[in-house]
Parts: sequence; structure tokens; C-alpha cells
Amino acid sequence: MSQYFAVHPENPQPRLIKRAAEIVRGGGVIVYPTDSCYALGCHIGDKAAMERIRAIRGVGERHHLTLVCRDLSELATYARVDNRQFRLLKTATPGSYVFILEATRELPKRLQHPKRRTIGLRIPDHPVVDALLAELGEPLLSSTLLLPGDELPETDASLIRERLEHRVDLVLDGGSCGMDPSTVIDLTGPEPLVTRAGKGPLAPLGL
Repeated sequence: MSQYFAVHPENPQPRLIKRAAEIVRGGGVIVYPTDSCYALGCHIGDKAAMERIRAIRGVGERHHLTLVCRDLSELATYARVDNRQFRLLKTATPGSYVFILEATRELPKRLQHPKRRTIGLRIPDHPVVDALLAELGEPLLSSTLLLPGDELPETDASLIRERLEHRVDLVLDGGSCGMDPSTVIDLTGPEPLVTRAGKGPLAPLGL
């Protein structure tokens, strides 16, 4: 049965965040709030936990998982970013966007799209995520919590626990954070391509 922590959405309790980070490091899969909707997360280096996320979502290896980062300084380790891409990222982050970028050679292949060698990167604007990433000291491997058969993400953490209590290790309840997923923008081509329109507005990016 999963653990359930009610965290303050603006000032999350350090004790609970520390315990959540311990669960992630120990191979756990967690549910946590973001600036768009709830998401699934696990340790970046844990292959078994990554496969659990794919099983919960009902997606295969060609579905991009996302590296959730604290800020742009972490990006160069995982993705190739030119000046044009960086300017767009700087404008849009933190925010409700996922950017598809070419992976670096250092990024493990299991984290990349098997055909395109790309990775999704995200820098959310949410205090709970900020606190969790600061405690972890590294990105979180993540995916939107959209369950098979659902048209919209679940926004009630107590219902999420009921549905996933035997499949995840922790639910971080930060209150309702909406049902709109993040906007996904592919930056690997000559021009930015919106592949999923979500909560992140396009007008500020000139798209």
C-alpha cells in the first residue's frame, strides 16, 4: 500500500520532502504535484522504477519520458542545446512545458527515444517540485499521470491513491493542480513544433 503525505503547496514540509526523496532513491515510484497536473516520478538511474512508470501509463519505449530539472544549468548534461533553443528555453522556464531535445552521448540510451535519440526536458514552476529536486540533488524521471482509458489526468490526490495504492510507493498530496497537461514542444527540427497543446501558453514564445 502506498504512503500518503499531505504537503503544503507553497511551503512544503522539509521532513516530508526529505522522506519523499528517500523513497525515490530507494527505488520507489511517486505521484507528485506540478504546475500543470499530477505526475509520476522515479530515480533517474533506476531502470525497474522506470518500467513501472511505463506499465502504469500503459506506454512503450517510444513514449518520451521526461527529465524534470531544477533550472537550465542542468540541461547541458542531458541535451544538446544551441543558442536559438536556449533563448526559447530561457523565455519559457520555469513553466508548464516539455521540450524535446537531442540527447547527449552521456545520457543512457534507456532514457532516450529508441529511434530519434531524443529526450524530454521540463522545468516546472511549483514549490513542491523545487523542494523535492533540491533534496534529491538531481533530475527526476517523470511522466504525466494520465492512466489508460482516461481522457484527462486525475486531479484529486486521494482518488489517485485509491486507484494506484498497490502500484506506487508514495502520493504527495499538494492539492488540486489542474487537469491540463504540459505543452510539448519539439525543438529538434529547423523550427519549434508543438506536438501537444497544454497549459503552457504559446503566445509568449511567439508560436
